[in-house]
Amino acid sequence: MEENNIKPAQFNWYPGHMAKAKREILEVLPLVDIVLELRDARIPLASKNPMIDVMLKNKPRLILLNKATLADGNKTKEWISTLTTQNVYALDIDSISGFNMKRIQPFIKEILKDKLDVYAKKGLVNKSLRALVLGIPNVGKSTFINTMARKKVAKTGDKPGVTKSQSWLKISDSLQFLDTPGILWPKFESQEVGLKLALCGSIKDEILDIEEVANFGITYIKDNYPQYLKNRYNLNDLDFSALDSMQIIQEIAKKRGCLLKGNEFDYERVYTIILNDVRSNRIGAMTFEKAK
Repeated sequence: MEENNIKPAQFNWYPGHMAKAKREILEVLPLVDIVLELRDARIPLASKNPMIDVMLKNKPRLILLNKATLADGNKTKEWISTLTTQNVYALDIDSISGFNMKRIQPFIKEILKDKLDVYAKKGLVNKSLRALVLGIPNVGKSTFINTMARKKVAKTGDKPGVTKSQSWLKISDSLQFLDTPGILWPKFESQEVGLKLALCGSIKDEILDIEEVANFGITYIKDNYPQYLKNRYNLNDLDFSALDSMQIIQEIAKKRGCLLKGNEFDYERVYTIILNDVRSNRIGAMTFEKAK
C-alpha cells in the first residue's frame, strides 16, 4: 500500500464486507443472466474494478456509464465505442436525471435475445431475467436501482459504503436485480487511479490528502478545460500557461475570500470548495480520462 502514497488510515479501506461480497458474487454468478456494471462516466477506467473481469469471465455484461450528465459528452461517446466489445456492451446513463434509463430494459432484452428465444420455444414467455448489479462505492448503484424500480427499494447515500449486503429486488415482471455492496480492490495500480477516484468522490474524504487531490484536479482542468476554470472562478485575466496548480488555487482562494488572519490562505477551505465544485458539476461537465 505504501507505494500508492495513501495515508496510513486507508489500510482499513478494504473492509471485511467487501471481501465477503466478492465471495458471494462468485457464488451467485451462475444464477444470473447478465451483469450490469456501473462505472462513473467521468472516470470509466479508474472506476472499473480490475477483479470484475476475472470474476465475470464470459458472462454477458452491460457497462453503464452513470453520472453521464456530469461528464464530457464527446468523451463519453468515445468511451462507449472503446468499451463495446464481443459480449460486452456500453450505455451512458444518469440515474438521477433519468437520462437514457428507459433504454436499459430493451437493451438487456436485445443482448439476451438468443436466451429469450430459447425460453420462448420452451413456453417460458414470462420468465424473469436476473441481472447482477456491480460497481465501486458511490458510483450510484442504489439510486440506479430505485430509479429503475420507480420506488425506493435500495438504500441510498452520498458517501461510499451505504449498501452492505446482497438482496434480490424486483424491478418489473420481467426483470430482477441483485444489488451488491460497492467493491473496491486491495491495492491501486497507480497513485493516479486513487486520485481520480478521490476527485469524483468514490473514496471517503477523511482518509485522503485533500491537498494532493485538489492539486491533481486543478492541473487536469487547467490542461483540458481551462475556460471552465476561468469562467467558474472569474480568472479570465490570468495566463494559465505561466501558473502552476498551487498558484491557481491561491487565485481561487482570493476570489472566494478563503483568507485567514494576516491574509494567509485558508487552504483547507479552498480545497473543499474546489472538490465540491468538481463533484457537483458547478465547474462544468468534464471527463478525467481519455479513451484508449
